[in-house]
Amino acid sequence: MRPSQVVIHVGTPPERSPRSSSDFEEIQYPINQSPSWATRSAREEELPLHYMSEETARRRVLRGPSGNGVHQEPSQTSEKEYEIYDDEGKDVYAKMKDMRSPLGSGRLRRPPPPPPTTVSEFIQQNLEHIPPIVYTLLSCWTRFHRIGHAPLVIWDEAHFGKFGSFYLKRQFYFDVHPPLGKMLVALAGLLSGYDGHFDFTSGAAYPDNVPYVAMRVMLATFGVALVPLAWYTAVELGMSWRACHLAAIMVLLDVGWLCISRFILLDSMLLFFTFTTVFCLAKFHNQQYQSFSFDWWLWLAMTGVSIGCVTSVKWVGMFVTALVGLYTIEDLWEKFGDLRMTKREQLRHWGARITCLITLPLLLYMAFFKIHFMILNHSGPDDAKMSSLFQANLVGNTFSQNPLEIAIGSKITLKNMGWAGGLLHSHVQTYPVGSSQQQVTCYHYKDENNDWVLVPRWDEAPYDPDGPIRFLADGDVVRFQHVATKRNLHSHPIPAPVSKLNTEVSGYGDDKIGDYQDYWVVEVVDDLRRGSKTHVDKIHSLTTRLRLRHQASGCYLRAGNEILPQWGFKQIEVSCDKENNPSDIYTYWNVETHINDRLPPGNAQFYKTSFVRDFWHLNVAMMTTNNALIPDPDKEDILASKPLDWPFLRLGLRMCGWGANQAKFYLLGTPVIWWGSTLSLFVAVAALGIYLLRKQRKYVDMEPREWDHMIYVGKVAVIGWALQFVPFLIMGRVTYLHHYLPTLYFAVLTSAHVLDHFVFTTRRLTERTKWIVFSVVVFSIIATFWWFRGVAFGIDGSINDHWGLKWRSDWNIYEE
Repeated sequence: MRPSQVVIHVGTPPERSPRSSSDFEEIQYPINQSPSWATRSAREEELPLHYMSEETARRRVLRGPSGNGVHQEPSQTSEKEYEIYDDEGKDVYAKMKDMRSPLGSGRLRRPPPPPPTTVSEFIQQNLEHIPPIVYTLLSCWTRFHRIGHAPLVIWDEAHFGKFGSFYLKRQFYFDVHPPLGKMLVALAGLLSGYDGHFDFTSGAAYPDNVPYVAMRVMLATFGVALVPLAWYTAVELGMSWRACHLAAIMVLLDVGWLCISRFILLDSMLLFFTFTTVFCLAKFHNQQYQSFSFDWWLWLAMTGVSIGCVTSVKWVGMFVTALVGLYTIEDLWEKFGDLRMTKREQLRHWGARITCLITLPLLLYMAFFKIHFMILNHSGPDDAKMSSLFQANLVGNTFSQNPLEIAIGSKITLKNMGWAGGLLHSHVQTYPVGSSQQQVTCYHYKDENNDWVLVPRWDEAPYDPDGPIRFLADGDVVRFQHVATKRNLHSHPIPAPVSKLNTEVSGYGDDKIGDYQDYWVVEVVDDLRRGSKTHVDKIHSLTTRLRLRHQASGCYLRAGNEILPQWGFKQIEVSCDKENNPSDIYTYWNVETHINDRLPPGNAQFYKTSFVRDFWHLNVAMMTTNNALIPDPDKEDILASKPLDWPFLRLGLRMCGWGANQAKFYLLGTPVIWWGSTLSLFVAVAALGIYLLRKQRKYVDMEPREWDHMIYVGKVAVIGWALQFVPFLIMGRVTYLHHYLPTLYFAVLTSAHVLDHFVFTTRRLTERTKWIVFSVVVFSIIATFWWFRGVAFGIDGSINDHWGLKWRSDWNIYEE
């Protein structure tokens, strides 16, 4: 039943007029004269539009601004200063702006305390820093405990550990990840005393001269820092002290984060910079009330630095960058609607965001690549994945000794100039389909099967090593004979094995047998000598970009991103493209190595490259290679998983061998944390929908600032989770459980926020009830962590002797 009348509570009027009769000067109400107005803040004024009394209206507790365990009652918060401004009729709603704190979200501000005069005052003022210190010490124990227990190369240590070797030997090494994480791995090895002479073979035992424990400890330090970062981020998001504790405890005791942080991997650094990006964004948000102040500039710039670092470790760091981008777009849109802000102020805000959030991260990202190129300036095993000009400038490379102009009879290698393109290659194996002739592929590593000899057509006189030198020029028709097998580069109207619209390219005949389908027309695209693109008639090694047109059919020799099946050794398919697309870089080739004893070596000054060209080439090559990491239909990958498996923890991941005589590590999250955080995502979305429906029906469930705070934290947590998770649903590359670990952070923030909203800050529950809920949740997390701690610390002996670990039938923990 509804009450018979509307309840409107506007407080008790003051005994004196709030304004003077002369100049309308605003004065403060004395507390003793107007107790009702002085003890009630603007947040407590209630004007329900439905028939409901104060007892039925939903009231909430103000969040502590610093997470130090102190809740501010309404009487403790100072009144906000509002100003009604004249916008010359532009705003028909006559907006009311909060002049001191334009944002109704984030951490509540409080005036700085006076300088402490005693030790007790200093301790009292810094009590809020005691919990993160304690959690950091506990984090050191969890991350460092038994970190050297397995003296074996565990999981991707076989991949990332090599970075230390290549950096210390300064050999160029290609990888699909940006360089910052690899440089930090190498730095850990350098500081640990590693000499760079170990192959990091998967499952191999570490020799005594490899300080793997010290390297693991240095990288695990990034994992240690996750816990205090989680605490201070929750504080900056304006959560209550219980929610801050809960967020820190979940980060501290998740065995997934713990396990991934204890090895020589990039994931601990990726997680660290993901956490710092969210933390810096929250800090910047809380400085919005004082735009262009020192703190405002500091945290805006630090957000940009974090973006540059997280994207320089792994490209999945761009997902948290998208969160910063959406926040910035919304922020600038709100400022665009502020009619009091001048055009100059608008431009300053735009300029600050562009400088700190776009230019600064990009410069950092490029700077890491510059350092990467400066260190790895020696020839290495992955040279062929870079451009020929880049390789020519590496120490130990002999390309600068190539004769400049190409002549008939020369032994050459042809380099495809597409992104991550390899060398034209052939081997004795034949196609199991099509012509069954010898395979022709593109291969990234240098061997004798990449060598070809330029020879004349069949209807011309054979090459005479003592005759006059004939230089190769634009428009010449030649043959390419494979040195190892004597087969001729050949094409015919048979569909290619993978790209069916193109024709097959094969090795056919020998130095005595062939036909007209062995002929290729050389077409010059341009020349890159001295850093400029100019057209030349003669073909030069390294610098001339050319296309090879099959004379009989008119198609062009092409090596794209199509990968042959296992019978082709997963090498790049070479086909003949019937489409004449002059801008298709995958039909561009250059002569990489050129051997001819009759010609003098070229001038090294022609073989200069530029950082921007190499930077662009390497990044596109990384992207191309990354996109090629698709599931292999010919082989079952027992470690791979689907993105929809991750939130429900459907699968784990064996990180090493499962023998009884070695320590076993199983990448698996703490079930209570993973399942609880996933449930909180559904609760948060459902609660928002219900609140919006009730708000549309004019119910008042919470005060304006509480609504703003709930929406703000929800945006950071839920939208941040979606931006991290959804891209994996649409990408075609193979995925593993560790890809979810950065996403999990936003789910953890969501769970802390949901419990904070519905339990820790509501007045419907007593303090005793809140303590019980908090204690039960914390106990559940600690208990499940302790139960599953072995999967991160290492399980010794037979795995079947450790019962009770298989909570889901999909977990392949036991030998069955």
